[in-house]
Amino acid sequence: MQMLDVIIKKRDGGVLTKEEIEFVVKGYTDGSIPDYQMSAFLMAVYFRGMTDEEATTLALAMENSGDVMDLSRIKGFKVDKHSTGGVGDKTSIVLAPLVASLGIEFAKMSGRGLGHTGGTLDKLEAIPGYNIQISPEDFINQVQKIHIALVGQSGNLTPADKKMYALRDVTGTVDSIPLIAASIMSKKLAAGADGICLDVKVGSGAFMKTLEDARHLATLMVNIGKMCDRKMTAILTNMDEPLGFAVGNSLEVIEAINTLKGKGPKDLRDLCLYIGSRLVVDAGLTDSLEEAEKMLVENIENGLALQKLAELVEAQGGNADYVYHPELFRDADEIIPVYAKTKGYIKRIDSYHVGRASMLLGAGREKLTDEIDPIVGIVLNKKVGDYVDENTILGYIHSNGKNTNEAIEMFANSFEYSDEKVDVKLILDVIR
Repeated sequence: MQMLDVIIKKRDGGVLTKEEIEFVVKGYTDGSIPDYQMSAFLMAVYFRGMTDEEATTLALAMENSGDVMDLSRIKGFKVDKHSTGGVGDKTSIVLAPLVASLGIEFAKMSGRGLGHTGGTLDKLEAIPGYNIQISPEDFINQVQKIHIALVGQSGNLTPADKKMYALRDVTGTVDSIPLIAASIMSKKLAAGADGICLDVKVGSGAFMKTLEDARHLATLMVNIGKMCDRKMTAILTNMDEPLGFAVGNSLEVIEAINTLKGKGPKDLRDLCLYIGSRLVVDAGLTDSLEEAEKMLVENIENGLALQKLAELVEAQGGNADYVYHPELFRDADEIIPVYAKTKGYIKRIDSYHVGRASMLLGAGREKLTDEIDPIVGIVLNKKVGDYVDENTILGYIHSNGKNTNEAIEMFANSFEYSDEKVDVKLILDVIR
């Protein structure tokens, strides 16, 4: 088999066989297929697409390109959650301890942030001492002991995806639905969970700008998981405004802690309960979503969910005092109010530009080797549907002096206004 023949076949709109896809993934992983040929293949997929069967085969080939986590030693139903990336999305830091507080095994490998979206690992590392790199053996032991682990990808999981994503990032082929689906699902399948919930973001702050594209991606990922005997749910959520109020690493950890205390923003709480209820049902604790939500709410109110977060932090070397006393997190050098430039109802908050403004301050990175400042970011004061005038504070810039004025201007210009009150819908669709 020749790589050139596979490239030409896909370029001309052909459907690749299982053998051809496995040949491509194996050859690129072991180095026998060079970058320039893989670039041509990825561009052909970008323009010609893939059938669901092709995308599923690609995901499985990428999953099997390296190690696969064997979680069979962990008794019970193992759950995982993945977000396609959003602004202010600290859901995992709330959801994982909340679900684990019911005794459900939450075994999650997370990623770092890149561009305008934040990463769970960067947020967790804002807690002094928190160690994201633990061995697969320790990962399993920790889940067995306290029902939860939130770590970075370890070992040799999905090496094909690492190489392919790096190449997609520099060849303009990131925004391809079959490539996104195969990339995400290869990692989720390799991580070994029995039940997976996908939070597919839609809107200005997401990779998927339209509901149609998001639904296509979600359906494809659910089908891939289903074919591999996983219980799958995809929830399509609105990213035409940031989730919660805080954008930035330690700021988002503080907001997650407050949510576990029952004092968090409504949209973040509602999303965590919505996803959590489905994972509880999938795990078999109840067959009623309403009962599942009651169980989760009870563990927020009795403090068990917050206690589980503290156990997680301590188990991974972090200082759990920060969970009970978030005032220990250091403030930025400057906290600057940003005022509305006009009056009216907030119609939309461009999440992409809010994320970019936070990144300019140092809260995010352009490339994975960039260092981030865990303290800086933005805290919104108003959300979609709120009325403002020229004296209204839209939010606060938390700056240590980097690109402050540019971030202020970008944040202020992220707001769109209307003469009439606008309602925002958080959950746009659910695919099972």
